[in-house]
Amino acid sequence: MEISVTVNGQVHRREVEPRLLLVHFLRDTLGLTGTHWGCDTSNCGACVVWLDEVPVKSCTVLAVMADGHRVRTVEGLAGKDGLDPVQQGFRACHGLQCGFCTPGMMMTARWLIDHNPDPSEEDIREAISGQLCRCTGYENIVRSIRWAAEQEAVTVAAPRTEETTVDTVRETAADTGKEVQA
Repeated sequence: MEISVTVNGQVHRREVEPRLLLVHFLRDTLGLTGTHWGCDTSNCGACVVWLDEVPVKSCTVLAVMADGHRVRTVEGLAGKDGLDPVQQGFRACHGLQCGFCTPGMMMTARWLIDHNPDPSEEDIREAISGQLCRCTGYENIVRSIRWAAEQEAVTVAAPRTEETTVDTVRETAADTGKEVQA
């Protein structure tokens, strides 16, 4: 079956088996290995991507279901100006250990901040409740997402430039009195 899927802004036309899962299409067909395949039962959330701006577990979506739709993966988070604030937050606050759950967590975090620019700790924990991290107690993940939301609020007042880095964002955070653990 031929499908056409826009992934991270680029159209991909491929012939696929009707039973091929979206996670395998992304990883094996397109070579986008940032989306991780963990449990194949939708329990771990390592495979979260966006399908038409909504987070989905790509191990439960057939590639043919994405035909004619837009998919955004972790590879699509960073922009021409550099890392997304969510990526910066995970880096600055040590929101990962082994990194296996990180792409799914980041995609969920980006969606949360887009829909709730000032999420509470409870909001964050609820948003990531469908994802498992086997390495951490989630504290640094929650801190990373909160950091990203705070930094994004600061940069709305002062738009990012190509020179914006984690260090300049940390300086901005220090100026606002926000504590950043690095």
